[in-house]
Amino acid sequence: MSQLVFIHGPGAGGCAEGYHYQLQHFPGSLAPDLPGHPEGESLASVADYTEWLRGWLHKGGHDRDLVLAGFTLGACVALQYALDYPDEVAGLLLMTVAMRPKERAPGALEFRLNAAKDEKVHQEWLDAMRHVMMFIEPDLRERLIECHRKVGPMSQYNDLVTIDKFDVRGRIGELKAPLVLVRGVDDPGKPAEYELEIHQAVPGSKYIKLEQAGHFPMAERPDDVNRAIEELMA
Repeated sequence: MSQLVFIHGPGAGGCAEGYHYQLQHFPGSLAPDLPGHPEGESLASVADYTEWLRGWLHKGGHDRDLVLAGFTLGACVALQYALDYPDEVAGLLLMTVAMRPKERAPGALEFRLNAAKDEKVHQEWLDAMRHVMMFIEPDLRERLIECHRKVGPMSQYNDLVTIDKFDVRGRIGELKAPLVLVRGVDDPGKPAEYELEIHQAVPGSKYIKLEQAGHFPMAERPDDVNRAIEELMA
């Protein structure tokens, strides 16, 4: 029987709570809080997070038939895991993901650094997090804002730097696990269509584009994402 694992990123609270709907819908699924979110120290690379996750899973006896779902950093970790340990992974659902360094708006990293030092900028950062979660139901959105308060902008800064070092273009052809890619087409940040690049590079992959969804499809269009996970696990 497959073990479903959800891996979070720096947005949607920067913690496992972003998978609120999935954890309700899939009893027995797992969703760890990554190091530095907020407990412990952030790690330096996607590979480091992958090894941490693998150790965490193996400690719980989960070492095969893994279905990994992630967004942004979590999607990078899931993809790295499937490339490094193909015999342990039975499927992947990746949201808001790139297989190469992302192109960011000027000042995006500095904004997080300043938010960690200046109370006014910190509030602007929280307002920006609220804006990017515009498609998430208000009560959940506010719970995720509280998660952001706890995790903080420095953790998010570290995550963005880590994501921007991730590059598996030279290995993507090795991927064996069935792959589903999900993109929210109304993302207010208007990122490049990185998911399409992966879809074109992986024969047999499935690519889902959702309207009224942005950076966090699992929280914005949970029924559609849950259905895609069910189909992947069938």
